[in-house]
Amino acid sequence: MTRKIIIDTDPGIDDAMAIFFAFQAKGLDVLGLTTTFGNVPVSVATQNALTLAEIARVNVPVASGASVPLVIPPRPHPDFVHGIDGFGNIDYPAPASSALEQSAPEFIIEQVRKYPGEVTLVALAPLGNLAKALELDPEIANLVDEVVLMGGAALEYGNVSPVAEANIINDPHAADAVFTAPWQVTMIGLDVTHQVLLDNSILERIKAKSPEQGGFLYDCAQFYINFYSNRFGVDGCYFHDASTIAYLLDPSIFGVELGAVRVACDGIGIGQTIFCPEGMEYPEPYWDDVPMTQVCMEVDGERMLRLFEEVMTA
Repeated sequence: MTRKIIIDTDPGIDDAMAIFFAFQAKGLDVLGLTTTFGNVPVSVATQNALTLAEIARVNVPVASGASVPLVIPPRPHPDFVHGIDGFGNIDYPAPASSALEQSAPEFIIEQVRKYPGEVTLVALAPLGNLAKALELDPEIANLVDEVVLMGGAALEYGNVSPVAEANIINDPHAADAVFTAPWQVTMIGLDVTHQVLLDNSILERIKAKSPEQGGFLYDCAQFYINFYSNRFGVDGCYFHDASTIAYLLDPSIFGVELGAVRVACDGIGIGQTIFCPEGMEYPEPYWDDVPMTQVCMEVDGERMLRLFEEVMTA
């Protein structure tokens, strides 16, 4: 049985990896792509999502969404990580297709109500679209199968501040709304994605077997890999967003801990995902009556990269 998913995204090179991975996976039915600001402005993210669908020759709707955070001023887009175009400055042609007139939150609500209990929201970006959908229709929290998001850090250092990961710090109020809503959230954050490096040898093998999608990923990834090499001295790039798709296909790759998550929305710790493990009690009340999040803390990186390559070359 296939699992119905909506991918909320800000493509982004690692988003492209995740989206192609999901399109290729036989066990997933991608109902649509919803776009938001983050790695690039939402207008660019929307064009990039359309481009990815065209390259993969997959007919899925794309709906444009949040352009700014809910409360705080927007942060600069990280063009030093993904390039100004989000695809490593490869100057890929503009897509021929167009986005829906319907907004991303409206599309999410429509699909969740059309398939109650069946839709998983896969969030690869700041969480404004999910937060807005909750605001417009709070009942969807009881109708969504699961929210699987790439973002946050429980124990690992952040990548934008010592405590904050990029997707969360870009819209902390939206993230806190998502973590405290009464639906099942699974957080795949830096605790696991910083354990897994995707290198060019894998991308070259995918390119050889799948020249169109694989060649596009290889070309995009060179900018991304250079960033990680220069900043961290690693040979490859961290396997961020595509980890969500690996989780959907084989959750046994991950070790999970339960706990309540709140997000710091101001001050020096803005964007921090503060994890209170299940069973721990504190005098501070902020984690009381907050739903349990599944936080991925361990990962078998070799199995995950092997799964990615197998699906992408099938």
